[in-house]
Amino acid sequence: MTSVTRPEAVSQALAHWHRMVAQGDLSTLPSILHAQAVFRSPVAHTPYPGAPVVALILNTVAKVFTDFEYLRELSTADGLSVVLEFSAKVNGKQLKGIDMIRFDESGKIVEFEVMIRPLNALQALAAEMASRLAQYLPSK
Repeated sequence: MTSVTRPEAVSQALAHWHRMVAQGDLSTLPSILHAQAVFRSPVAHTPYPGAPVVALILNTVAKVFTDFEYLRELSTADGLSVVLEFSAKVNGKQLKGIDMIRFDESGKIVEFEVMIRPLNALQALAAEMASRLAQYLPSK
């Protein structure tokens, strides 16, 4: 197994992310988002661009998920990208998923992509997010 050497700024940002998630408070998320960050949804083909939109989506999903728990963390050799496997519930449906997060050298999140299974839980998440965010986000 190869050892990962992660830039210190990325280590600090990732630790900050884990603290926010553990506390259930993403209010300081903008401090680790790059201005041109993009969010890639498991239900939309086109990414959602911009730090304010990424923050809105992640803050909303944090309120939708219950029993959220990170299970594993995998990193690329350069330490700039991580995959965080998680489990959670949405409207009583159990799901598993991954957060694929790419950082820049300064520790800012430049891309946040999510994949979720099974389909019925993904559909429940999509419906709940649409009802909460439809007025704020462009349709994809």
